[in-house]
Amino acid sequence: MGRTCRTWSSGRGRRSPVRVLVLNAGSSSLKASVLESDGLARLAQVDVSLGTDATRGRGVAGPVRSALKQIGETVPMESVDAVGHRVVHGGTRFRQAVRVTPAVVRLIDQLAEFAPLHNPVAAATMRAAQAVLKRQPHVAAFDTAFHASLPEAAYVYPVPARWSRAWKIRRFGFHGLSAEWSTGRAAQMLQVPPEELSLIVAHLGSGASVTAVLDGRSVDNSMGLTPLEGLMMGTRAGSIDPGILLYALQRKGVSAAQLEKLLWHESGLVAVAGRKAGMRELEVAQGRGNKPARLAIDIFVHRAAAGIAAVATSLPRIDALVFTGGIGENSAAIRSAVVGRLAAIGFGGIATAEGSGDVLLTEPGCRPAVLRVEAREDAVIAGQVATLLP
Repeated sequence: MGRTCRTWSSGRGRRSPVRVLVLNAGSSSLKASVLESDGLARLAQVDVSLGTDATRGRGVAGPVRSALKQIGETVPMESVDAVGHRVVHGGTRFRQAVRVTPAVVRLIDQLAEFAPLHNPVAAATMRAAQAVLKRQPHVAAFDTAFHASLPEAAYVYPVPARWSRAWKIRRFGFHGLSAEWSTGRAAQMLQVPPEELSLIVAHLGSGASVTAVLDGRSVDNSMGLTPLEGLMMGTRAGSIDPGILLYALQRKGVSAAQLEKLLWHESGLVAVAGRKAGMRELEVAQGRGNKPARLAIDIFVHRAAAGIAAVATSLPRIDALVFTGGIGENSAAIRSAVVGRLAAIGFGGIATAEGSGDVLLTEPGCRPAVLRVEAREDAVIAGQVATLLP
């Protein structure tokens, strides 16, 4: 079941604060932070690059050691009570956080067939971290867990029944940790209990998705069996006509291995812009008159707005739209352009001025409200870790 953001008084009777090191291994960076269970402030935080694609790099053991060394300059590692790890795909096996064991790591590795950019890196990070931090318990928290509440109409694919039964083909949804935090923060900012909110979370970044949340539970998400479905992303196209894939395989001699590489690594923004570049770089290039950059941004905005409108059909109303993630938080121009395309479902315009922190972007009392929320997956992970400690 979906959970809403909570305070950490849920530490199951522990009288002293729990200090948690959170390792969030993404497809291009390792974010490490230390938090305590009596507050949300980070005691230390570092961001170590894994290259443009962590699966093609030299491994994560070096970056993990570097992150721990840097964190240790502020917070001694011996003071850490536990380690929390973000895992993108938990499949049907993992519907809540679990203690990390060799068997758990193997199962996470096996799920790499559905999340090849993320799960192998998460599993490798766990092994590397356990080799250094042997005393502390390690816990895995899953992006898919928040979406365990999806109704059948949202997670069943209209494909041959044997695919669903035998192959476990279904929609899972992703960015659940981010959506969980955003739901809780939106409730606090709007002063409405989470169980009374009907909202959409737009996590826009190198990976991007939108989630419909009703009464604190996920009821729809733009991603599916894998993080390939849905919105346009940094190196992923998002949803495209399956006929294109059949055409490439059957008529143009593209192999399955080549197709996998193209879909995960060479599509999306980098394909349209013609180069590897983040959204900030593309916005600068667009300002200088670069047409491919402008087209890449236009498609990104078009697809994001369409995804928001699509999941809105799973809600009885829209109380708020939350922007989060690297692009959602940091690009006022993208936020404004996306909202500008949503007039048909009741949205007015928002300012294009940059801001910082969690902020309401519409006038107080305006519905639907539009919010900017800093992604705090680390806080959700640390909270889930605390509940598993004795």
